[in-house]
Amino acid sequence: EISCSLVGSEMCIRDRYKIYKIYISKMRGVLVNLKQLQYFIAVVEEKQITAAAKKLNIAQPPLSYQLKQLEEELETKLFTRTAHGIVLTDAGMMLEKYARKILDLTTVAEEKVKKTTKGELGKISLGTVSSSAAALPIGKLKEFRKYYPEINFEIFESNTYGILEKLFNGEIDLGLVRTPFNQRELETKIVMEEPMVAVVNSDDYLKGKKKIGIDDLEEVPLIIYRRFENIFRQTFSQFGISPYIAVKCDDARTAIYWAKLEMGVALVPASCAKNYTNGRIIPINYPGWNTQLTLIWLKNSNKSPLILKLIELFSV
Repeated sequence: EISCSLVGSEMCIRDRYKIYKIYISKMRGVLVNLKQLQYFIAVVEEKQITAAAKKLNIAQPPLSYQLKQLEEELETKLFTRTAHGIVLTDAGMMLEKYARKILDLTTVAEEKVKKTTKGELGKISLGTVSSSAAALPIGKLKEFRKYYPEINFEIFESNTYGILEKLFNGEIDLGLVRTPFNQRELETKIVMEEPMVAVVNSDDYLKGKKKIGIDDLEEVPLIIYRRFENIFRQTFSQFGISPYIAVKCDDARTAIYWAKLEMGVALVPASCAKNYTNGRIIPINYPGWNTQLTLIWLKNSNKSPLILKLIELFSV
């Protein structure tokens, strides 16, 4: 029996300590299971063992046994029988409060796990290059977000090499990068292919030209970003041209900005030009400079159903 110097609904320290054992039960080898808590709450709501057994669709003896086991494991009396039915002790009232929370959390956890398994819940970490906006399937992503409102996106922006580093470090699930890059240890899906164009803000360069070839770039100062430098120089070498590279930078948007300052002609992917400049955009008639935006993820990685669904959204 538990003696308590407090009266009414107040609980003594010893009672509180015994209820606290439910939280350390695993460490002490005591097992209070969910079924016991479900049975306990059914009795609390029905106020009778017989009525609770009927509600649970079980016989009365198994229910009584589980309740007795619960009291023994917690080393405290949870119920008092009266002429009007079962009444909770102070310890029983404390257990009811936490039992309801535990069962509610269990229900939530079951729903969340099922949704995660189906790819309907979770977080997607996506690394993108600054020039990838045109390749994002915005319409499909909106529809995706509409049907799966519990999915969150974390977007990390960097250049292709920065995205690759984040992917190999496990900081992102997927990357959207621009060729060329080393595809070893990666799975890839081409999202979009596009040509390079010339962006011009000065009438001093390529005046009156609506389309140009490689030869037209020989006499103008060029603005390029570094990751394409080798491709550009190889092409110029094949054409016997010694280009004047006035500015080198690390981002297409920076190249476009320097073209706006009339420092030269920026060579950038067509989608970047379309999104970031008000200057003249001149197509370059040379398929060898076409570039691809590619979705990437690690080979042999454990892809969740959610990630697989997102991969399917991207198509050429």
